[in-house]
Amino acid sequence: MGIWYHVAEPNSYLVITGAGIEKVLIKKKAFVYPFQKVSKISITPFDFSMSLQAMTVEKLKFSLPAVFTIGPADNLKSLEKYAVLLTGESDGRPTAPAAKGVVTVAEGRSHVQDIVKGIIEGETRSIVSTMTMEELFRERKVFKDKVIQQVQSELDQFGLCIYNANVKELQDTPGSEYFAFLSRKAHEGALNQAKVDVADARMRGEVGEAEKQGKTKQEVAKIHAATAVLETERKGEKAAADAKLTDREIQIEKELNFARIDAKREAERRDAELNTEVEKKKAAMELERLRATTVTQAKISRESAQQRADADLYAQEKNAEGKKFSQQADAEAAAFKKLRDAEADQKAKEREAEASFFVTKKKAEAEFYKKEREAQATLIAHQKEAEGLSAMAKAYGDLGNVLGGPQGLMQYLMLQNNTYERLANANATAIRGLQPKINVWNTGAQGDAADPTAPIRNLFQSLPPLLSTINDQTGISPPSWLAQMPQQQQEQQQQQQNGGHSLRQKQLDARKDSRNGELTP
Repeated sequence: MGIWYHVAEPNSYLVITGAGIEKVLIKKKAFVYPFQKVSKISITPFDFSMSLQAMTVEKLKFSLPAVFTIGPADNLKSLEKYAVLLTGESDGRPTAPAAKGVVTVAEGRSHVQDIVKGIIEGETRSIVSTMTMEELFRERKVFKDKVIQQVQSELDQFGLCIYNANVKELQDTPGSEYFAFLSRKAHEGALNQAKVDVADARMRGEVGEAEKQGKTKQEVAKIHAATAVLETERKGEKAAADAKLTDREIQIEKELNFARIDAKREAERRDAELNTEVEKKKAAMELERLRATTVTQAKISRESAQQRADADLYAQEKNAEGKKFSQQADAEAAAFKKLRDAEADQKAKEREAEASFFVTKKKAEAEFYKKEREAQATLIAHQKEAEGLSAMAKAYGDLGNVLGGPQGLMQYLMLQNNTYERLANANATAIRGLQPKINVWNTGAQGDAADPTAPIRNLFQSLPPLLSTINDQTGISPPSWLAQMPQQQQEQQQQQQNGGHSLRQKQLDARKDSRNGELTP
């Protein structure tokens, strides 16, 4: 016995058990004392290659090749779980003892691989069974993360860790051609899509028409069915009320018969008792007849009258009780019948109000749908008109670019619409028949000799023609203190002024025509 010092390899740990250790002790290097045992565990990861047969939520079978890299986690807590649960032999036998001072190497990973493989297959199948084939294709990373998360949660209890997981391409199982059909579908999809679009458009038109016709028939049928249901319910309620009334009448009649029978039996019993008493009295009368014939006869008469009065009183009481019970039963039946009639009338009015509300609602919905369609048609018409104006504006813009700008486009339109020709005709028409007045002003020197008053004379000579021209062009006359124009000259100026106004009006009309020609396409 002695103390030994052990050192583990870089990819291994020492597992020490024995005296002074509660469970296990994980170390990289340590002294091993007497009554202690040491072994090594490797933390090198190992691969698991498998081809998993699984089934999706649509009951589609497929093969899922996958490779997992798993090994013990590099922390003391996980290493303790791994050393306690997974080292040694798969059947629980202890590792073969080694010589003193020799470290036992924990082997036998085959059972570990079986355990891990079972966990992976179980968790993967449980996840796949909740997913569709489309989700497996579209969310492969999500599927991979789910598998790693679920498997890791199970491996934590063994101290194992997933270092890598690689899910390969999905494959068909023997006898299945799902993925082959998917590939063929992808090739033929583009060709069939055009056919599908055409058929779909035709189908929407026919289905829409049939749907509207079907809805119309359905609504009419619903109204007829509701009316029939209301009539049936009313008839059923009336029949039930009649049946209850008949049962009540039968019960009252039966109770009256029982009362009559009881009264008759009581009268017969009472009559028998009276007869018995009469017979007794007769016997007593015969015994006492000799002693007091007169007294006895009076006494018998009085007692007989008393008995007859009692019998009549009893019969009258019973008849009164029977009549009272009959009247009470009749009153209850009449009240019950009125109550049922009132309830039936109320339900009928409620049904009629519901039917009226349903018809009004449907009419309002139809009117709203009609107005909505009319608004959509108006909107489409305005949109088409705006598109036409936009296209026309774009065409004029392109034509303007070709002709060198807006000025070129304007000239082109004026030439196309004969605007220049119309302007020339309008101007010619405006000045036709006019008599132009030409004034010549001569303010120069008339001789060779210099005249000091020439500037003033020239100024005064230019005033009459200047004022006349101003009056001709504007109609403004000079003040009377400056100059007085002859009456004939004023009349001529008035005529010229009227001619000038007509000329200006014709020029304005020609300009408007030219502008309208420019704006007309």
